[in-house]
Amino acid sequence: MRARNRFIREKRRQPGCFLTALALFLFLGPTWAVAADSAVVLLYHRFGEDSHPDTNIRIDQFEDHIATLVEGNYVVWPLGDIITALKSGDPLPEQTIAITIDDAFASVYDHAWPRLRAAGFPFTVFVATDPVDAAAPDFMTWDQIRTLHDHGVTIAAHTASHLHMVDASIAENQAEIERSNNRLREELGTSPSLFSFPYGESSLDVVETVRQADYKAAFGQQSGVVYPGADFFLLPRFALNESYGRIDRFKMIIDMLPLPVTDFLPRSMTVGEIAPVVGFTVDPAVGDLSRLSCYPWSGSTADIEILNRRVEVRLTSPMPLGRSRLNCTLPASNGYWRWLGALFYRPQSAQ
Repeated sequence: MRARNRFIREKRRQPGCFLTALALFLFLGPTWAVAADSAVVLLYHRFGEDSHPDTNIRIDQFEDHIATLVEGNYVVWPLGDIITALKSGDPLPEQTIAITIDDAFASVYDHAWPRLRAAGFPFTVFVATDPVDAAAPDFMTWDQIRTLHDHGVTIAAHTASHLHMVDASIAENQAEIERSNNRLREELGTSPSLFSFPYGESSLDVVETVRQADYKAAFGQQSGVVYPGADFFLLPRFALNESYGRIDRFKMIIDMLPLPVTDFLPRSMTVGEIAPVVGFTVDPAVGDLSRLSCYPWSGSTADIEILNRRVEVRLTSPMPLGRSRLNCTLPASNGYWRWLGALFYRPQSAQ
């Protein structure tokens, strides 16, 4: 399998090899890959910056992650290629992974890029442009970002100032997106096609503003697996840091399957003090739901009611200020798990 991963990484270095690599995966038989319709997207921020444990991954942890992907039955693809395949209905190789990094901290260039380049892994950096323009000491420079871009790294949008978009007006968010896109065009000569929400926070207005900004897809920070039926402007990623980057958890994440649902409520991830009743309808192909479990934020519990394929999750405590997560899991076949996550945001104004 190590040779298989090396082959695909070499093919991904060459422009225009998407269809060639895909065809080889599909026609060389089960020894190479099985077609799939989902992918796991990983999220990092800082590397080897021990003074920021909440957003940092230790270098030894990151090296273990890379080694697991290299040695295992995994295929690391550019994020844009995965989105293109999912939108068009083209199959992906089984166990497809994408690597993303938010903010553009200097440790991306110093620590992450050399290791990912040695492994031959493509990745995406979502850049907040104002700190780069201000030459903030812990951020990359434009010269470094251009170097990544020139070597095939996808550079994507993350607003200009890394604001809390939910707390800003529509006009302010539009201006942030425009300023960010303009700076990326000026420095790199191309317009970004992918976006990630700062802090993973969103609302109906925020999502719609991003949807109208001519991006191909947008990503939050809720856990989960991307699949064709998901909202392409609020796609999930598994965030990794020192506490949640243990190798046992990492191995579980990269084998995760989607929990495909429709009619998810509440429609907006911005909520008030009263915790919403979370509801969704699970795809019949998933099968038995009796072992479905949902885990809310610390200090709360969840009561689950299932009627046919409709699931309602009632949370037992008020929503705390800031960000809160709800994760639902379901055992699948062959030891795998399905995962559905939501990230809620209660702003100060919702007290």
